[in-house]
Amino acid sequence: MIRAMLTAALLLSAGMAGAQAINDYPTSARADYVFVCMATNGQTREMLDRCSCAIDQIAQILPYDDYVRAETVLAMRQTAGERAGIFRQGIAVNEMIADFRRAEAEAEILCF
Repeated sequence: MIRAMLTAALLLSAGMAGAQAINDYPTSARADYVFVCMATNGQTREMLDRCSCAIDQIAQILPYDDYVRAETVLAMRQTAGERAGIFRQGIAVNEMIADFRRAEAEAEILCF
């Protein structure tokens, strides 16, 4: 009986750890995405649902750390000056942005 309870507890905690790994985006990051998405696409209930769906899809594809890196690179690419040039070129940077764009495209297909 104790063995069965321990096994059940281990399985439950393993399942929760797996869910947390997939759902590692903080609520504030999801909300920021939805706010920007709605500002771009319209302030309607339909857009709230679609934008929420989009960030959920992106979160299933990209780990949060990769999402943050891609967002940072995209923001830095808009900065003028020589120092921001490092964010505009390079294989690793371009692959990071390509992964982010693919996740966004898949989210758009599924949600919009």
